[in-house]
Amino acid sequence: MSESSLPLTVEDPTVASIDWSVGMGYRRLKAAIVLGCLWLAIVALHLISWGYLVVWAVTGIFCLRALKLVTTKIAASPVLTPPQTYPFISLAIAAKNEAAVITNLVESLCKLDYPADRYEVWAIDDNSTDRTPEILDTLAQKYPQLQVLHRTATDTGGKSAALNQVVTLMQGELIGVFDADAQVAPDFLYQVLAYFQTPNVGAIQLRKAISNSETNFLTRGQQAEMALDAYLQQQRVGRGGIGELRGNGQFVRRTALIGCDGWNELTITDDLDLTIRLHLTGWEIELMPYPPVGEEGVTTLKALWHQRNRWAEGGFQRYLDYGSSIASNRLGTKKTLDLLSFLAIQYLLPPAGIPDFLLSVWLKHPPLLLPMTASLGVALPLWSIWVGLRRSYEQANRTVSIFTRITQTAIGSIFILHWLVIMPFSIVRMAILPKQLKWVKTLRQGDL
Repeated sequence: MSESSLPLTVEDPTVASIDWSVGMGYRRLKAAIVLGCLWLAIVALHLISWGYLVVWAVTGIFCLRALKLVTTKIAASPVLTPPQTYPFISLAIAAKNEAAVITNLVESLCKLDYPADRYEVWAIDDNSTDRTPEILDTLAQKYPQLQVLHRTATDTGGKSAALNQVVTLMQGELIGVFDADAQVAPDFLYQVLAYFQTPNVGAIQLRKAISNSETNFLTRGQQAEMALDAYLQQQRVGRGGIGELRGNGQFVRRTALIGCDGWNELTITDDLDLTIRLHLTGWEIELMPYPPVGEEGVTTLKALWHQRNRWAEGGFQRYLDYGSSIASNRLGTKKTLDLLSFLAIQYLLPPAGIPDFLLSVWLKHPPLLLPMTASLGVALPLWSIWVGLRRSYEQANRTVSIFTRITQTAIGSIFILHWLVIMPFSIVRMAILPKQLKWVKTLRQGDL
């Protein structure tokens, strides 16, 4: 394989190897300790006379950080300097019972505006029981870039294991991962390459957009939520904080992936776990805002419940698994503070609301956490949705009315309130039940 003129094989020689098995055990006990300490702290704040002062002080610190976050100016998207030889790219599709959507994605990826001899597509049939294997084998006869890996019932480990298995067969210097319902622009790989011109960028995440956003309230809410997520990611990266992977539409350098020992097969959210591993080994993760990767939003409450519980468990699980490395400031001060701030806001504030509400009723005074919830749980997401939607429309050169943006922001603000139920339920369950959640397939529109 000829070498690319892009810095795609840069490694940080100062980063020592990490034993990733350290910290992976006793998740239930760790979750119980965290939850117990959190609830005891809330009880103590209610019982001491100056509890309100403590909450207001902490809220002030977080609000100051939030103000700095939203006022951060983000850098413009990089522009690709065409290399003498384009790097070889491997694209992976993890598919289990995806007959309804797999053809569209495979055909899109096999027809990309990129030198045909410089990329390959690997479809992983993870022991599907529908027509997915037959469809992929037929497509492989039609498209020379397509390779198919069939996994059997004896192949365990889920998506992470499937990706680790296929990486050994791939040739790419860059590896992209897509869900079977993904939708991509024909020329998006050139923008991907532009980000990897920066030597310390180990991975990038394409902004996610909901392809069926007009279906119902849930999909409209998810579209607004994705705008919120993209906005916060850009702001966090702009301040030197943590960029995160979101699974569908992620790209990672092979050298960075090898340095992390691949995907973790003992986690429920491989993307969030890999995020921490990459940062711990000295790499940066960027968000690519345009063109986005499209995906189907879930359309029923049952599907939303399963999906968000898995996200909540996986997100909190990484703090339990890598807590000692995070606490030792191995990430650096900016990243550590960023990660701990979002731990407090995303994962600890919602379950803290349970004893706070009960004690406020019992003691007949307002909830102590009301200032923090109003500012960080309501005002910050509201602003993030509003600006995130504006950015997404500007990047797509679309013009929408103020009324439309107000409506979408209102829908998104109502929609994200489900996290106030999901997060406490998930964390309490993690502290009580011995096993993690199992993966539940998301139904596609073609399955319905």
